Amino acid sequence: MTREPGWEPDQLSQAVIGAAIAVHRELGPGYLEALYEEALALELSANGVSFVRQAPVAVRYRDAEIGHGKLDLLVEHRLIVELKAVEVLSPIHTAQMISYLKATGLKTGLLINFNVAVLKDGVRRISL
Repeated sequence: MTREPGWEPDQLSQAVIGAAIAVHRELGPGYLEALYEEALALELSANGVSFVRQAPVAVRYRDAEIGHGKLDLLVEHRLIVELKAVEVLSPIHTAQMISYLKATGLKTGLLINFNVAVLKDGVRRISL
């Protein structure tokens, strides 16, 4: 399925969350983040959702580029998806997402923690 260019971020978030739920149903909690990233990439591809894995993002200090961060997934060039496999999402994970949103100029991101019994308990939508 190919997505329309004007696809809204909320619909995009729902599509990513649906794909993450499918991955979580099959794998369950307990694996490393990299395995969930691989599985989610397969699921998104199967659903016709375009994305870039480990997308570089320039980090700037004042007027100088000082390095690069990497986004786990940049979906449809509009939605940042950061994957975790931790006991609990902490404030630093939210701060990381906010920093990525500011650096990219994007408005919406999803933090998805796969190390939970029910995936809906591990999903946070963050907007600037």
